[in-house]
Amino acid sequence: MHWNEIPPESLAVLRRGAVIPAHLLALDGQRRLDERRQRALTRYYLDAGAGGVAVGVHSTQFAIRDVGLYEPVLSLAMQTARDWEPLGGRRPLFMVAGLSGATGQAVREAELARRLGYHAGLLSLAAMKGSTEDQLVAHCEAVAGVLPLVGFYLQPAVGGIPLTAAFWRRFAAIDNVVAIKMAPFNRYRTLDVIRGVVAAGAGDRVTLYTGNDDHIVLDLLCPFTFVHEGRPVTVRIRGGLLGHWSVWTQRAVQLLERIHAAVDSGQAPAELLALDAQVTDCNAALFDVAHDFHGCIAGCHEVLRQQGLLQGIWCLDPAEGLSAGQSEELARVQRDYPHLVDDAFVAQHRARWLA
Repeated sequence: MHWNEIPPESLAVLRRGAVIPAHLLALDGQRRLDERRQRALTRYYLDAGAGGVAVGVHSTQFAIRDVGLYEPVLSLAMQTARDWEPLGGRRPLFMVAGLSGATGQAVREAELARRLGYHAGLLSLAAMKGSTEDQLVAHCEAVAGVLPLVGFYLQPAVGGIPLTAAFWRRFAAIDNVVAIKMAPFNRYRTLDVIRGVVAAGAGDRVTLYTGNDDHIVLDLLCPFTFVHEGRPVTVRIRGGLLGHWSVWTQRAVQLLERIHAAVDSGQAPAELLALDAQVTDCNAALFDVAHDFHGCIAGCHEVLRQQGLLQGIWCLDPAEGLSAGQSEELARVQRDYPHLVDDAFVAQHRARWLA
Protein backbone atom coordinates (compact mmCIF):
# COMPACT_ATOMS: atom_id res chain seq x y z
CA MET A 1 0.00 0.00 0.00
CA HIS A 2 1.36 3.40 -1.01
CA TRP A 3 0.45 6.67 0.66
CA ASN A 4 -1.30 7.91 -2.50
CA GLU A 5 -3.81 5.07 -1.94
CA ILE A 6 -4.91 6.59 1.39
CA PRO A 7 -8.35 8.20 0.97
CA PRO A 8 -7.69 11.91 0.28
CA GLU A 9 -10.01 13.04 3.06
CA SER A 10 -8.10 10.93 5.62
CA LEU A 11 -4.73 12.11 4.34
CA ALA A 12 -5.98 15.69 4.66
CA VAL A 13 -6.65 15.07 8.38
CA LEU A 14 -3.02 14.08 8.87
CA ARG A 15 -1.67 16.96 6.79
CA ARG A 16 -3.73 19.66 8.49
CA GLY A 17 -2.65 18.42 11.92
CA ALA A 18 -4.82 16.46 14.32
CA VAL A 19 -5.11 15.19 17.86
CA ILE A 20 -4.18 11.51 17.59
CA PRO A 21 -4.30 9.92 21.06
CA ALA A 22 -1.95 7.04 21.79
CA HIS A 23 -4.66 4.55 22.72
CA LEU A 24 -4.52 3.05 26.22
CA LEU A 25 -5.33 -0.55 27.17
CA ALA A 26 -8.36 -1.38 29.33
CA LEU A 27 -7.79 -4.45 31.50
CA ASP A 28 -9.89 -6.14 34.17
CA GLY A 29 -8.70 -7.23 37.60
CA GLN A 30 -7.21 -10.42 36.13
CA ARG A 31 -5.24 -8.32 33.61
CA ARG A 32 -7.36 -9.53 30.72
CA LEU A 33 -8.70 -7.29 27.97
CA ASP A 34 -11.89 -5.52 29.02
CA GLU A 35 -13.52 -5.19 25.60
CA ARG A 36 -16.40 -3.04 26.79
CA ARG A 37 -14.13 -0.43 28.32
CA GLN A 38 -11.59 -0.69 25.50
CA ARG A 39 -14.39 0.13 23.08
CA ALA A 40 -15.52 2.96 25.35
CA LEU A 41 -12.07 4.54 25.18
CA THR A 42 -12.14 4.60 21.38
CA ARG A 43 -15.63 6.12 21.46
CA TYR A 44 -14.44 8.76 23.94
CA TYR A 45 -11.53 9.77 21.72
CA LEU A 46 -13.75 10.08 18.66
CA ASP A 47 -16.51 12.00 20.46
CA ALA A 48 -13.85 14.34 21.88
CA GLY A 49 -12.90 15.27 18.31
CA ALA A 50 -9.71 13.28 17.77
CA GLY A 51 -8.59 12.95 14.17
CA GLY A 52 -7.87 9.24 14.66
CA VAL A 53 -6.15 6.98 17.14
CA ALA A 54 -2.80 5.22 17.34
CA VAL A 55 -3.16 1.63 18.56
CA GLY A 56 -0.50 -0.90 19.52
CA VAL A 57 1.95 1.85 20.50
CA HIS A 58 3.86 2.43 23.74
CA SER A 59 0.78 3.65 25.63
CA THR A 60 -1.14 0.53 24.55
CA GLN A 61 1.78 -1.41 26.09
CA PHE A 62 4.21 -3.14 23.76
CA ALA A 63 3.66 -6.35 25.78
CA ILE A 64 0.27 -6.89 24.10
CA ARG A 65 2.32 -8.77 21.51
CA ASP A 66 3.55 -11.24 24.14
CA VAL A 67 0.07 -12.13 25.38
CA GLY A 68 -1.75 -12.48 22.05
CA LEU A 69 -3.59 -9.16 22.23
CA TYR A 70 -2.00 -7.27 19.33
CA GLU A 71 -4.49 -8.33 16.65
CA PRO A 72 -7.59 -8.29 18.91
CA VAL A 73 -6.82 -4.77 20.17
CA LEU A 74 -6.11 -3.38 16.69
CA SER A 75 -9.19 -5.07 15.28
CA LEU A 76 -11.45 -3.80 18.07
CA ALA A 77 -10.32 -0.20 17.65
CA MET A 78 -10.80 -0.25 13.88
CA GLN A 79 -14.22 -1.89 14.11
CA THR A 80 -15.33 0.59 16.76
CA ALA A 81 -14.14 3.53 14.66
CA ARG A 82 -16.09 2.21 11.67
CA ASP A 83 -19.29 1.53 13.62
CA TRP A 84 -19.41 4.56 15.90
CA GLU A 85 -21.44 7.67 15.09
CA PRO A 86 -19.46 10.44 16.85
CA LEU A 87 -21.00 13.57 18.29
CA GLY A 88 -21.55 15.93 15.39
CA GLY A 89 -21.65 13.11 12.83
CA ARG A 90 -19.13 11.02 10.97
CA ARG A 91 -15.93 12.61 9.72
CA PRO A 92 -12.70 11.34 8.13
CA LEU A 93 -10.16 9.70 10.42
CA PHE A 94 -6.49 8.85 10.10
CA MET A 95 -5.82 5.51 11.81
CA VAL A 96 -2.32 4.50 12.92
CA ALA A 97 -1.07 1.05 13.96
CA GLY A 98 2.02 0.66 16.11
CA LEU A 99 4.71 -1.53 14.53
CA SER A 100 7.71 -2.97 16.37
CA GLY A 101 10.26 -5.75 16.48
CA ALA A 102 12.92 -6.92 14.06
CA THR A 103 12.22 -6.72 10.34
CA GLY A 104 10.24 -9.95 10.02
CA GLN A 105 7.93 -9.09 12.90
CA ALA A 106 7.49 -5.45 11.84
CA VAL A 107 6.61 -6.53 8.28
CA ARG A 108 4.04 -9.04 9.57
CA GLU A 109 2.49 -6.41 11.81
CA ALA A 110 2.35 -3.99 8.87
CA GLU A 111 0.61 -6.63 6.76
CA LEU A 112 -1.96 -7.18 9.51
CA ALA A 113 -2.53 -3.45 9.95
CA ARG A 114 -3.03 -3.06 6.20
CA ARG A 115 -5.60 -5.88 6.15
CA LEU A 116 -7.48 -4.29 9.04
CA GLY A 117 -7.67 -0.96 7.23
CA TYR A 118 -5.10 1.17 9.04
CA HIS A 119 -3.71 4.05 7.01
CA ALA A 120 -0.13 4.01 8.33
CA GLY A 121 2.20 2.31 10.78
CA LEU A 122 4.12 4.04 13.57
CA LEU A 123 7.46 2.25 13.40
CA SER A 124 9.39 1.78 16.64
CA LEU A 125 13.10 1.04 16.18
CA ALA A 126 13.72 0.02 19.79
CA ALA A 127 14.27 -3.63 18.83
CA MET A 128 17.00 -2.59 16.38
CA LYS A 129 19.36 -1.37 19.09
CA GLY A 130 22.96 -1.96 17.98
CA SER A 131 22.16 -1.81 14.26
CA THR A 132 24.12 0.36 11.84
CA GLU A 133 22.49 3.27 10.07
CA ASP A 134 22.42 1.26 6.84
CA GLN A 135 20.67 -1.60 8.63
CA LEU A 136 18.12 0.75 10.16
CA VAL A 137 17.32 2.32 6.80
CA ALA A 138 17.01 -1.11 5.14
CA HIS A 139 14.63 -2.18 7.92
CA CYS A 140 12.48 0.93 7.40
CA GLU A 141 12.45 0.44 3.63
CA ALA A 142 11.28 -3.16 4.04
CA VAL A 143 8.35 -2.16 6.25
CA ALA A 144 7.52 0.83 4.02
CA GLY A 145 7.11 -1.66 1.19
CA VAL A 146 3.97 -2.88 2.95
CA LEU A 147 2.37 0.18 4.58
CA PRO A 148 2.90 3.96 4.69
CA LEU A 149 5.12 4.84 7.64
CA VAL A 150 5.08 7.33 10.46
CA GLY A 151 8.60 7.57 11.84
CA PHE A 152 8.99 7.38 15.60
CA TYR A 153 11.79 8.89 17.66
CA LEU A 154 11.13 7.21 21.01
CA GLN A 155 12.91 8.66 24.01
CA PRO A 156 15.74 6.48 25.38
CA ALA A 157 14.22 6.50 28.89
CA VAL A 158 11.51 4.09 27.68
CA GLY A 159 13.56 2.06 25.24
CA GLY A 160 14.33 4.33 22.28
CA ILE A 161 17.71 4.63 20.59
CA PRO A 162 19.62 7.81 19.62
CA LEU A 163 19.24 8.65 15.92
CA THR A 164 21.20 11.24 13.94
CA ALA A 165 20.08 13.96 11.57
CA ALA A 166 21.73 11.94 8.81
CA PHE A 167 19.48 8.97 9.61
CA TRP A 168 16.37 11.15 9.56
CA ARG A 169 17.40 12.62 6.20
CA ARG A 170 17.63 9.11 4.76
CA PHE A 171 14.40 8.05 6.47
CA ALA A 172 12.48 11.08 5.16
CA ALA A 173 13.73 10.29 1.65
CA ILE A 174 11.81 6.96 1.69
CA ASP A 175 8.86 7.66 -0.60
CA ASN A 176 6.27 5.86 1.55
CA VAL A 177 6.94 7.92 4.69
CA VAL A 178 4.00 10.23 5.43
CA ALA A 179 4.88 11.64 8.86
CA ILE A 180 7.29 11.53 11.78
CA LYS A 181 6.37 11.54 15.45
CA MET A 182 9.18 13.19 17.40
CA ALA A 183 9.29 11.99 20.99
CA PRO A 184 12.91 12.11 22.18
CA PHE A 185 11.95 14.59 24.95
CA ASN A 186 15.11 16.45 23.93
CA ARG A 187 15.30 19.72 21.95
CA TYR A 188 18.58 18.87 20.23
CA ARG A 189 17.28 15.53 18.99
CA THR A 190 13.97 17.05 17.93
CA LEU A 191 15.88 19.52 15.78
CA ASP A 192 17.87 16.63 14.29
CA VAL A 193 14.62 15.18 12.94
CA ILE A 194 13.43 18.46 11.48
CA ARG A 195 16.82 19.22 9.93
CA GLY A 196 16.83 15.76 8.39
CA VAL A 197 13.39 16.27 6.83
CA VAL A 198 14.40 19.66 5.41
CA ALA A 199 17.70 18.25 4.10
CA ALA A 200 15.76 15.52 2.29
CA GLY A 201 13.53 18.12 0.65
CA ALA A 202 10.58 16.21 2.11
CA GLY A 203 8.82 18.91 4.08
CA ASP A 204 5.69 18.81 1.91
CA ARG A 205 5.31 15.02 2.02
CA VAL A 206 6.44 14.25 5.59
CA THR A 207 4.12 15.84 8.12
CA LEU A 208 5.70 16.53 11.51
CA TYR A 209 3.91 15.49 14.69
CA THR A 210 5.00 16.14 18.24
CA GLY A 211 5.35 13.24 20.62
CA ASN A 212 7.25 15.44 23.07
CA ASP A 213 4.67 15.33 25.84
CA ASP A 214 6.93 17.66 27.84
CA HIS A 215 6.82 20.47 25.25
CA ILE A 216 3.51 20.18 23.42
CA VAL A 217 2.30 23.76 22.99
CA LEU A 218 5.53 25.39 21.87
CA ASP A 219 6.30 22.50 19.54
CA LEU A 220 3.02 23.29 17.78
CA LEU A 221 3.42 27.08 17.82
CA CYS A 222 7.05 27.45 16.68
CA PRO A 223 8.14 27.79 13.06
CA PHE A 224 11.37 25.91 12.30
CA THR A 225 13.59 27.46 9.63
CA PHE A 226 16.67 25.73 8.21
CA VAL A 227 18.69 26.25 5.04
CA HIS A 228 18.26 23.79 2.17
CA GLU A 229 20.26 24.21 -1.03
CA GLY A 230 21.13 27.77 -0.07
CA ARG A 231 17.59 28.87 0.73
CA PRO A 232 15.70 29.12 4.04
CA VAL A 233 12.93 26.56 4.41
CA THR A 234 10.33 26.86 7.16
CA VAL A 235 8.33 23.90 8.40
CA ARG A 236 5.93 23.41 11.29
CA ILE A 237 4.83 20.64 13.59
CA ARG A 238 1.20 20.22 12.64
CA GLY A 239 -0.35 17.94 15.24
CA GLY A 240 0.30 15.58 18.09
CA LEU A 241 0.41 11.81 18.47
CA LEU A 242 0.68 11.73 22.21
CA GLY A 243 0.22 9.58 25.28
CA HIS A 244 -0.65 12.77 27.14
CA TRP A 245 -3.62 13.23 24.81
CA SER A 246 -5.00 9.79 25.75
CA VAL A 247 -6.61 11.64 28.68
CA TRP A 248 -8.39 15.02 28.83
CA THR A 249 -8.76 14.55 25.07
CA GLN A 250 -11.58 17.03 24.56
CA ARG A 251 -9.40 19.78 26.03
CA ALA A 252 -6.53 18.68 23.78
CA VAL A 253 -8.74 19.10 20.70
CA GLN A 254 -9.78 22.56 21.85
CA LEU A 255 -6.14 23.47 22.49
CA LEU A 256 -5.01 22.35 19.04
CA GLU A 257 -7.84 24.34 17.44
CA ARG A 258 -6.63 27.45 19.28
CA ILE A 259 -3.07 26.80 18.16
CA HIS A 260 -4.11 26.35 14.53
CA ALA A 261 -6.04 29.61 14.69
CA ALA A 262 -3.05 31.41 16.19
CA VAL A 263 -0.69 30.03 13.54
CA ASP A 264 -3.10 30.96 10.75
CA SER A 265 -3.40 34.51 12.10
CA GLY A 266 0.32 34.91 12.70
CA GLN A 267 -0.26 35.86 16.34
CA ALA A 268 0.21 33.80 19.50
CA PRO A 269 -1.49 35.39 22.53
CA ALA A 270 0.49 35.42 25.77
CA GLU A 271 -2.13 33.27 27.51
CA LEU A 272 -1.66 30.58 24.87
CA LEU A 273 2.10 30.66 25.35
CA ALA A 274 1.58 30.35 29.10
CA LEU A 275 -0.26 27.07 28.55
CA ASP A 276 2.99 25.42 27.50
CA ALA A 277 4.32 25.36 31.07
CA GLN A 278 0.93 24.36 32.49
CA VAL A 279 0.53 21.42 30.09
CA THR A 280 4.10 20.34 30.84
CA ASP A 281 3.40 20.50 34.57
CA CYS A 282 0.37 18.25 34.03
CA ASN A 283 2.54 15.87 32.05
CA ALA A 284 5.10 15.65 34.84
CA ALA A 285 2.35 14.22 37.04
CA LEU A 286 0.82 11.99 34.36
CA PHE A 287 4.14 10.54 33.21
CA ASP A 288 5.77 10.31 36.64
CA VAL A 289 8.85 12.32 35.71
CA ALA A 290 9.97 12.30 39.35
CA HIS A 291 10.57 8.56 39.08
CA ASP A 292 12.00 8.41 35.54
CA PHE A 293 8.62 7.65 33.90
CA HIS A 294 7.97 4.46 35.90
CA GLY A 295 4.27 5.33 36.28
CA CYS A 296 3.76 6.93 32.87
CA ILE A 297 1.03 4.52 31.75
CA ALA A 298 -0.50 4.00 35.18
CA GLY A 299 -0.80 7.77 35.60
CA CYS A 300 -2.97 8.02 32.49
CA HIS A 301 -4.99 5.03 33.67
CA GLU A 302 -5.60 6.73 37.00
CA VAL A 303 -7.16 9.77 35.34
CA LEU A 304 -9.53 7.55 33.36
CA ARG A 305 -10.30 5.47 36.47
CA GLN A 306 -11.29 8.61 38.34
CA GLN A 307 -13.52 9.58 35.42
CA GLY A 308 -15.19 6.14 35.44
CA LEU A 309 -13.95 5.01 32.04
CA LEU A 310 -11.55 2.42 33.45
CA GLN A 311 -12.31 0.07 36.33
CA GLY A 312 -8.73 0.09 37.61
CA ILE A 313 -5.19 1.09 36.66
CA TRP A 314 -3.91 -2.42 35.92
CA CYS A 315 -1.07 -2.84 33.42
CA LEU A 316 0.06 -6.10 31.83
CA ASP A 317 3.20 -5.95 33.95
CA PRO A 318 2.15 -6.25 37.62
CA ALA A 319 5.20 -4.16 38.56
CA GLU A 320 3.82 -1.14 36.73
CA GLY A 321 1.69 1.17 38.84
CA LEU A 322 1.59 4.58 40.43
CA SER A 323 4.77 5.75 42.13
CA ALA A 324 4.92 7.20 45.62
CA GLY A 325 3.44 10.69 45.57
CA GLN A 326 2.14 10.43 42.00
CA SER A 327 -1.50 10.37 43.05
CA GLU A 328 -1.00 13.56 45.02
CA GLU A 329 0.68 15.21 42.03
CA LEU A 330 -2.23 14.24 39.79
CA ALA A 331 -4.65 15.77 42.27
CA ARG A 332 -2.57 18.95 42.36
CA VAL A 333 -2.49 19.55 38.61
CA GLN A 334 -6.20 18.79 38.26
CA ARG A 335 -6.91 21.31 40.99
CA ASP A 336 -4.53 23.96 39.61
CA TYR A 337 -5.47 23.65 35.92
CA PRO A 338 -9.21 22.85 35.70
CA HIS A 339 -9.27 24.39 32.18
CA LEU A 340 -7.11 21.47 30.99
CA VAL A 341 -9.39 18.77 32.44
CA ASP A 342 -12.49 17.38 30.68
CA ASP A 343 -14.26 15.70 33.63
CA ALA A 344 -17.61 17.34 32.86
CA PHE A 345 -17.52 16.18 29.23
CA VAL A 346 -16.76 12.61 30.27
CA ALA A 347 -19.45 12.60 32.94
CA GLN A 348 -22.01 13.80 30.39
CA HIS A 349 -21.27 11.08 27.83
CA ARG A 350 -19.74 8.18 29.77
CA ALA A 351 -22.91 6.07 29.83
CA ARG A 352 -23.19 6.36 26.04
CA TRP A 353 -19.62 5.14 25.56
CA LEU A 354 -20.01 2.24 27.98
CA ALA A 355 -23.33 1.08 26.52
